[in-house]
Amino acid sequence: MESFSLILAIVVVTALAFDFTNGFHDTANAMATTISTGALKPKVAVAMSAVLNLVGAFLSVEVANTISKGLVDETGIRPEVIFAALVGAILWNLLTWLVGLPSSSSHALMGGLIGAAVASAGVGAVHGGVLLTKVLLPAVAAPVVAGVAALVGTRLTYRLGRKADGRAAEKGYRAGQIASAGLVSLAHGTNDAQKTMGIITLALIAGGALAPASDPPLWVILSAGLAIALGTYLGGWRIIRTMGRGLTDLQPQQGFAAQTSAATVILASSHLGFSLSTTHSVSGAVMGSGIGRKGGVVRWSTATRMFVAWGLTLPAAAFVGALAEWVTKLGDWGTALVAVFLVVSSAAIWKVSRREVVDHTNVNGDDEPAATPQPEPEPAGVVTAAMAAVTPPPALGEELKVTVPAPVPVVTASAPDAPPTPAATPV
Repeated sequence: MESFSLILAIVVVTALAFDFTNGFHDTANAMATTISTGALKPKVAVAMSAVLNLVGAFLSVEVANTISKGLVDETGIRPEVIFAALVGAILWNLLTWLVGLPSSSSHALMGGLIGAAVASAGVGAVHGGVLLTKVLLPAVAAPVVAGVAALVGTRLTYRLGRKADGRAAEKGYRAGQIASAGLVSLAHGTNDAQKTMGIITLALIAGGALAPASDPPLWVILSAGLAIALGTYLGGWRIIRTMGRGLTDLQPQQGFAAQTSAATVILASSHLGFSLSTTHSVSGAVMGSGIGRKGGVVRWSTATRMFVAWGLTLPAAAFVGALAEWVTKLGDWGTALVAVFLVVSSAAIWKVSRREVVDHTNVNGDDEPAATPQPEPEPAGVVTAAMAAVTPPPALGEELKVTVPAPVPVVTASAPDAPPTPAATPV
């Protein structure tokens, strides 16, 4: 390593912060269906997913090489460009997490990098062929392929299990769902953790700390794996709720088919170096499994919101990345200004999220989110207490009823020959 400047340190820390947001943003990809069907308790599910994400980070570097060597021209990229790209990606991740939409962290990173690179060195800094073949085409193909595979797998699963004992079959599918969820977590670590490895490697090359065309160093692989594992363990409960309950109501058979299909697509793409979105793959698989069950439904209003978010991810992150890069060109104080903007914006989004808390206790919608404590009511004043003590008059149209006690005869003194005379009844 030749040098490690302050800006490189800032870029590495920001990249790991993005990796952390990627972890809790994409926890739903692996564990939403497992949690929604009750196959695993929420905290157990995210803990298992975190460990497997860390293991998956060490299995391959093909996706990392796609980002660090293929997407943009590394010779014209400054570390500030990488920083600006990460700002766009992080803010998009946080915004979509706030509203509970499972958008693509991968495409947010790609969009931020493309926007910042274009703002820095022009359109020629982006390799269009790599963008088309290894980012855009897989983005369209992945949810379709995973959805069709999950649809077929769901129907086949129900057909094969028609004569099986109901409870025994359900237990078997739950076990299979846990195994397939672990496979998705492993695949997520293999695919998504590498994106941060690639972006850090690209920054190190741009800053002169690594030779061009270098593979990610071991410390980069380890730090990226730990960051995404920690984010996964904290759990993006808002998106887990949307993925597990918002798209369709899943049974164990559907969850098993959806996760197996998604894991197959993700692992195959990682082996080929395609930087596809695990979110797209899993969402497509969940929708396919919803259609595959007889009587199953897909909530297309939620799906439409997701599609809109998917379409906005690249251009929105690219716009923020380009704007941040324009500010960093103003010098060190410009870079500092962008850093402050990122911290303040992130804190504001977190503050807004506290208005309605979603965590492991209410992720399946069984309980209402924890309410904000209300202030104690003020004691009633004299006038309020007096008004409360007055009996309200009867409503219009009600019949007035008065009970009059029966008259009691009273004997008064009279003449001896006269009969006793009752006293008059008081009115």
